[in-house]
Amino acid sequence: MTDRPGSTILFYDGVCALCNGTVRFILKRDRADRFRFASLQSRFARDALLPRGKDPGELDSLYLIEAYGEPSERILERGRAVLRALELLGGVWKAAGVLRSLPAPILDGFYRLVARKRYRIFGKYPSCPIPEARHRHKFIEV
Repeated sequence: MTDRPGSTILFYDGVCALCNGTVRFILKRDRADRFRFASLQSRFARDALLPRGKDPGELDSLYLIEAYGEPSERILERGRAVLRALELLGGVWKAAGVLRSLPAPILDGFYRLVARKRYRIFGKYPSCPIPEARHRHKFIEV
């Protein structure tokens, strides 16, 4: 389903302006061409996440599957997914990994607080925006 075995796939709320901003942030810095993206509203998200015990209908969550389809595959969600994505970007962003030492309830508590208010603060699109042509190959089910 992806064009690269072992890809790192970020599942995000496709209508959330903050989530789309996060995707654009990663696209700009993904020099290793490691990331692929799928909106939680897509059929691919349902097919990939449900068998892994994750709910794509939970739009307040961000999921990251690293090494998709490989024996070493792992799935992270919410704050841990954000931190891992930053680590994988490398460079100065790798330093975000120090926040992994925060207890999950604190990290996810902060994540949930932002997630609950994201539409009000950052806005919402009427539908999932179409990525620029030069990045379209990185999106699953555009």
